[in-house]
Amino acid sequence: MPHPNHTGAARRPLPPEQNLILTGFMGTGKTTVGQLLAQRLGRPFVDMDAQLEALFGKPIPQIFAEEGEETFRAAEARLCQELSRQQGLVIATGGGALMDPASREALARSGPIVCLTAKVDTLLERLDRAQDRPLLSGDRERRRSQIRALLARRQGVYTGFALQVDTDRHTPEEVVERILALLALQGRLPGATQIPVPTPQGTYPIYLGSGLVEHLPELLAEHRLPPGPVAVVADRQVAAHHGETVMEALSRAGYRPTLLQVPAGEVHKTLDTVAELYPGLLAAGLDRQRPVIALGGGVVGDLAGFAAATFLRGVPFVPVPTTLLAMVDASVGGKTGVDLPQGKNLVGAFKQPELVLIDPDLLRTLPAQEFRAGLAEVVKHALIASPELFHQLEGEGPASLTALIRDAVQVKVDVVSQDPFERGRRAVLNLGHTFGHAIEQVSGYTVRHGEAVAVGLVAAADLGERLGRAERGLASRVARLLERLGLPTRLDGYSVEAVHRAMAHDKKRRGQVLRFVIPEAIGRVTLVDDPGEPVVRAALARVLEGPDPGAG
Repeated sequence: MPHPNHTGAARRPLPPEQNLILTGFMGTGKTTVGQLLAQRLGRPFVDMDAQLEALFGKPIPQIFAEEGEETFRAAEARLCQELSRQQGLVIATGGGALMDPASREALARSGPIVCLTAKVDTLLERLDRAQDRPLLSGDRERRRSQIRALLARRQGVYTGFALQVDTDRHTPEEVVERILALLALQGRLPGATQIPVPTPQGTYPIYLGSGLVEHLPELLAEHRLPPGPVAVVADRQVAAHHGETVMEALSRAGYRPTLLQVPAGEVHKTLDTVAELYPGLLAAGLDRQRPVIALGGGVVGDLAGFAAATFLRGVPFVPVPTTLLAMVDASVGGKTGVDLPQGKNLVGAFKQPELVLIDPDLLRTLPAQEFRAGLAEVVKHALIASPELFHQLEGEGPASLTALIRDAVQVKVDVVSQDPFERGRRAVLNLGHTFGHAIEQVSGYTVRHGEAVAVGLVAAADLGERLGRAERGLASRVARLLERLGLPTRLDGYSVEAVHRAMAHDKKRRGQVLRFVIPEAIGRVTLVDDPGEPVVRAALARVLEGPDPGAG
């Protein structure tokens, strides 16, 4: 079913008495986007930095040099208070303006604050083209380090804003559209955020926010899935915890839901289980316009998604993930599949959702071990493309669980939107999985997916070091973080020989050649084909039989 190429609700104007505040690091585009927003909304635009330059009668670098940063920040704080007492403005703050709690609280009372974000390399490229910045100096690498250090100090404040819009690889006009869609969503569902996922068929949204599961019916209706028959697929454990809530919410809104229960666990992710779903979908009254809702973790998402892709040659699919692993990884990107005795996910299909609903409140019933297992995928995403998230996990942690999920999801969205059918860049999402899937198979799936991935991440980093492609000590750094999060970094009782043999059936191989994703540094990975059996066995020995004393 084609996706409507829209980003959400019908647009509602911002109340005229409210301001709209844009904040974020320097180089995220606050001024350019703010000017466009002001034009679209018919409001005055205020650039705080420009106002401060007019006040002092000199450019900001000169203010810092001659008056000092403390004087500048005091004037900036006074301006925040003054603007907070005005109405109907679009305000672009300086990058550090809202580090002051009083300024942050004052502007938040005057209207919604949208934080613009971008990756370090994007910021560096933009700032290289801009005028001198008083907090940046030196050559390119020094400026990169300064950006990272500043971001680390400010990240706690930036991630604390509920409304976040990524400006990487988006035109200012596209950013404006995303902000307007986000404001419309906030008008109906306060506290929720929306992440658009481009696909070859259009764009579908990921909705993220506490309590959103109660709003599932209105989101379905908004996406051209009006009241009528729906099928809800859940395993028996999830159905016991959340089935009644979802079924009642759907029924109150006029839907006619049928709950189809499947057995829990990876061992049941098979063609036989999917075959048992088809009669239930037929009995539920589904036609090609009626959705299958996957309520559960990655196994349920794979089963329900594959059934939705193949029943009646395709019906709408809506994931509502209930595990951290599924929220940050399995529910995003459209991959579905089932296992064969020879290996994981060897049969499957690409099936893009109509929408994804992520409600962190659903994690309250998740066992602690399952939550920790999901953190392995968060670490994986941080290793792939988010050094900031990795540093947060090493330090005091993200500002909130919602912020952690949002940042991890954004990494996957960025990757899958570049490569929706896994023909290139998307392969990096298999970091740790060539090792991890083989461990799962050899264990008879008694080792959780996230735990196997955690061990696989250490093995992949160790492989990178042995090949001379990774920073020295990276494997130990990754292992320390995983251990801090309560995840395993080695497993006893499994032989190198058995796990290496299981790799022969990995679906990521190219012909007879195994492909590995290895981290070169935090936030940078690469693909390596056929690194050689001895070095692969050595990396396995590190995580299955303990560290090799001769390893780097």
